[in-house]
Amino acid sequence: MTLIEPDVALTDFGLAAECALFAAWLHWGTLRDSPLRRWFVVLFAALGVGALLGGITHGFFPDAQAHAARVVWIATLIAIGVAALASWAVGAHVLLAKATARWFVMAAALLFALNVAVVLCVSQSFLVAIAFYAPAIVFALIAFVLAYRASGNSALLSAIAGIVLSLIAAVVQQTQTDIVALGLSHNALYHLVQAAGLLLIFLTARGLASAGRDPSRLHAVHVSRETN
Repeated sequence: MTLIEPDVALTDFGLAAECALFAAWLHWGTLRDSPLRRWFVVLFAALGVGALLGGITHGFFPDAQAHAARVVWIATLIAIGVAALASWAVGAHVLLAKATARWFVMAAALLFALNVAVVLCVSQSFLVAIAFYAPAIVFALIAFVLAYRASGNSALLSAIAGIVLSLIAAVVQQTQTDIVALGLSHNALYHLVQAAGLLLIFLTARGLASAGRDPSRLHAVHVSRETN
């Protein structure tokens, strides 16, 4: 079996496997349940599905306009939209009290519905995915930074570094930066940098779950201290 773009497809499949491992560990490897843990599971699962579909596209569909290729591409964009929703939710549960976070997630769900409508009825451009995903991941970064400033919880630093790496990965992809000497195209390099970023984010998710901490209340505690 010959892959059309082997470096891109194989790094996509590797990214999918990594995300599946992270989602499975958080789902079955932790005893404590919380909305934050569940949204981390959704985040890694959605990114894993998106990577798997991306690998299928780059590996097996030479004609991007073929019906099967378009179906897979649309599913990929929707998976990225789910990851955006999960990013909003993770940031909300890190930064806000539970009741407020629930309302915030409901608003994010409406934004996700708009995302799906745009993908299905208006445009299947990757720019659509970027337009909905970028604000969500930046919000998650801000939420982790504020939560760290409020609590000093060092477990949050890995997520901050991981999100920054994810943003760097996006810049690598959009600027089409490659490493010719290693045979890596910009998409393959994007996947490798993204894999490192996701590992760091997972370390935060695992640390919070294992320690039984509830960072959704860190911001509320900080506000209470400032008020007093």
